[in-house]
Amino acid sequence: MSETNSAAAAEVAAAHRYTAAMAADIEARWQDFWDAEGTYEAPNPGDGDLSGDAELAAKPKKFIMDMFPYPSGSGLHVGHPLGYIATDVHARHQRMTGHNVLHTLGFDAFGLPAEQHAVATGTHPRVSTEAAMDNMKRQLRRLGLGHDKRRSFATIDADYYKWTQWIFVQIFNSWYDADAQKARPITELVAQFENGARALSDGRSWAALDAAERADVLSEYRLAYASDAPVNWAPGLGTVLANEEVTSDGRSERGNFPVFKAKLRQWNMRITAYSDRLIDDLDGLDWPEAIKLQQRNWIGRSEGARVDFAVDADFADGSARNITVFTTRQDTLFGATYMVLAPEHDLVPDIVPAAWPEGTHDVWTGGHATPAEAVAAYRKQAAAKSDVERQADAKEKTGVFTGVYAINPVSGEKAPVFIADYVLMGYGTGAIMAVPAHDGRDFAFARAFELPMRCVVEPSDGRSLDAAEWDDAFVSYDAKLVNSANDAISLDGLGVDDAKVKVTEWLAAEGIGEGTVNFRLRDWLFSRQRYWGEPFPIVYDEDGIAHSLPESMLPLELPEVEDYSPRTFDPEDATAQPETPLSRNQDWVNVTLDLGDGPKKYRRETNTMPNWAGSCWYELRYLDPHNSEKLVDPAIEQYWMGPREGMPHGGVDLYVGGAEHAVLHLLYARFWSKVLFDLGHVSSSEPFHKLYNQGMIQAFVYRDSRGIAVPAAEIEERDGAFYHQGEKVSRVLGKMGKSLKNAVTPDEISAEYGADTLRLYEMAMGPLDVSRPWDTRAVVGQYRLLQRLWRNVVDETTGETTVVDTEPDEETLRALHKAIDGVGQDMAGMRFNTAIAKITELNNHLTKTGAPVSRSVAESLVLLVAPLAPHIGEELWRKLGHSDTVVHRDFPVADPAYVVDETVTCVVQVKGKVKARLEISPSIGDEELEKLALADPAVVAALSGAEIRKVIVRAPKLVNIVPA
Repeated sequence: MSETNSAAAAEVAAAHRYTAAMAADIEARWQDFWDAEGTYEAPNPGDGDLSGDAELAAKPKKFIMDMFPYPSGSGLHVGHPLGYIATDVHARHQRMTGHNVLHTLGFDAFGLPAEQHAVATGTHPRVSTEAAMDNMKRQLRRLGLGHDKRRSFATIDADYYKWTQWIFVQIFNSWYDADAQKARPITELVAQFENGARALSDGRSWAALDAAERADVLSEYRLAYASDAPVNWAPGLGTVLANEEVTSDGRSERGNFPVFKAKLRQWNMRITAYSDRLIDDLDGLDWPEAIKLQQRNWIGRSEGARVDFAVDADFADGSARNITVFTTRQDTLFGATYMVLAPEHDLVPDIVPAAWPEGTHDVWTGGHATPAEAVAAYRKQAAAKSDVERQADAKEKTGVFTGVYAINPVSGEKAPVFIADYVLMGYGTGAIMAVPAHDGRDFAFARAFELPMRCVVEPSDGRSLDAAEWDDAFVSYDAKLVNSANDAISLDGLGVDDAKVKVTEWLAAEGIGEGTVNFRLRDWLFSRQRYWGEPFPIVYDEDGIAHSLPESMLPLELPEVEDYSPRTFDPEDATAQPETPLSRNQDWVNVTLDLGDGPKKYRRETNTMPNWAGSCWYELRYLDPHNSEKLVDPAIEQYWMGPREGMPHGGVDLYVGGAEHAVLHLLYARFWSKVLFDLGHVSSSEPFHKLYNQGMIQAFVYRDSRGIAVPAAEIEERDGAFYHQGEKVSRVLGKMGKSLKNAVTPDEISAEYGADTLRLYEMAMGPLDVSRPWDTRAVVGQYRLLQRLWRNVVDETTGETTVVDTEPDEETLRALHKAIDGVGQDMAGMRFNTAIAKITELNNHLTKTGAPVSRSVAESLVLLVAPLAPHIGEELWRKLGHSDTVVHRDFPVADPAYVVDETVTCVVQVKGKVKARLEISPSIGDEELEKLALADPAVVAALSGAEIRKVIVRAPKLVNIVPA
């Protein structure tokens, strides 16, 4: 036969072989089928537009979510879908085990990346964002993800951000009642002021205040408020940033621009009111302990005392000034020999005298003629540093004396008051009492500025009590207090804990302090000087008073503008002031509205919300996405997210995403959930009950001699070295991305092998929560698994099934039911790599027998693989004669009789040496196994009549006999 004829014959013989082309055809057909049939639509209870299958809605529910994707213009690489495939596999398994599964995906589409792209290209951010979403939807659909597409949305949809704005209004019109430990409507606070149940701090009546004064009072309570506060200002971006958006080296996370401290009027969320609840409620969540720890550390709860130090100066208005500090070591109060204020502390300009006090050390003045000059110069210097830079342990300690002293309340001694950049306004009160003998940074500062030290904690390392002789601070929480007594109180001889209690009680009795709890968490900066974000539903009247828009005026839509770029400045210009894009649209800014008291002129807020806003509540919109009357129907929210056994705070059943969101998104979403819960809008006080952090798919980055990344696809490997166009290059494992020229797209892999192969490979690479390197060459292994699976069911020549209706042999039954048992447990535990290994083992067993596969075994095998490779699962299910979809079929259940081995091998040792091996039942008891072991001839011979001191039995695998 000629080569041509042989090739033709081979082609005919393999006409029905599972190939990439066949996979593409199968996958496209089933994706169309699922869409047409609404296969993945999850019914809500009740009669709404998302109700339907009452029988399905009556089943136990599972709400499975991925973290909100941002639609990138460059599309997906193979690292992006890792979590999406995992949640899809898990959701499919949950459907097959009797659950009504809600699994969908929307898009977090506002934010800086789209705006920057628009500025750079001249393309409107909506146009580029919608194009990116369309491309991402196409790529995700090709992967066969089982999403309920009726529930999908984007944060840029006006009917979505209407409710984002509505939630902001609820937060704005609320306050936190510390006594009730919950948010309450602001109208209830006003009623307390009106009837005198709550007094104003200045003693006036509510009726005596004008509208502006009332607004100022309420602003001190509102959960959303505007204030002049230090912010992170990035001139190069033309916007301010939250602390979390600033990198460890004091630059913007986006664009790597310098970030400076500036005072601007900005919107804030009073998240600090929820500090205790945000920490305490972590205990009821099924989250990785590492993430809980990061949340606790970020919130930073610490117990200590507030202490007032009187400023030793006469002020023109005749009043006194106090410097209030927060300390967790109030037991060391007698050791406070100087004080430090943050450079931006409000008290600084008020206390600085005209001249240096007599006897001021030269090193304290910074070389300036007056305190005012010294302070002004140092404040300017400090403003150019980020908080991170200021907190770094710099070798050179900087600061300047303010020119005044404060009085230590327990020793009566004068303590010079400095400003120094290692003290931040963002922690405590922005002022510290410095105890240099027992704090490392204070010690270094005291050495640099020739300040006194006083030992008040008895050293346990042999050093003397004279701190002036020390080379470093002595820090201990388990020592006795010394040198800590006056005529009214003595701490000498007390341990740290007892000393804290005693001095705190004394401070409270004297009216100069009290025990208190402090938090590291700061209020959430909620304003951005950008165009591409949700407009604030806030207007200002002619007196500058803020008013929220009524629900009837929502959504306040983002206007179309010609110039949507924020005004940027020289990245190093710390004095620049923001100019928002919306402020240039005067027809939109200046409006006449009737807010219930007749038409009046108002000015709109021209900042926009941060990109975090839309992702603070999106889980709720998935539940009831078409509701135009309510945020969410209470019955629907209760069904999907309400508290239940094992879920004390309610929330999403499973939330999967990267660990990089450990603080930002998760903390903000938890805060919004708690406010909505307090106000009675939802039954769940936490958004996400179970959190799972998937790892990252990494890729090798190849760089030439200049350090420039070169295309990974063009690399040649020779003798363990790597070359690009003949030049040797370096290789390191890193992120995958377009800029690193190592990105592999899911489209490429799907075209070469099929989407089911890609799904299997990503799930088989290793444990889901561990990062792993991508290797395109290894993908073929999962492709071959699917080909062998296909051949075990389908004749490659005819396309007909080859299964038989006979019962399988016992060995196959055992292999099948062990696989069913193991795969089921692995699926439930999201151990997809080991589930695939067990499926492979079963499939290999069937291949090696060489006999036709029994129909019952083939059907179970297809059902096992269906969550992982759904397209081939559907195709084989149909070929096996079924007309329904495999998606809602029951997952196989193992027969316990076949899961347990008939016998296991038990090792019998005498004096630690193996003397016999027994084939026994795996269910044998310790007593029976001991009798069998002692009766074995080889064991009897080994003992040679010796008495037995001990027999250690570990049924069914081990017996260890210890002779006397």
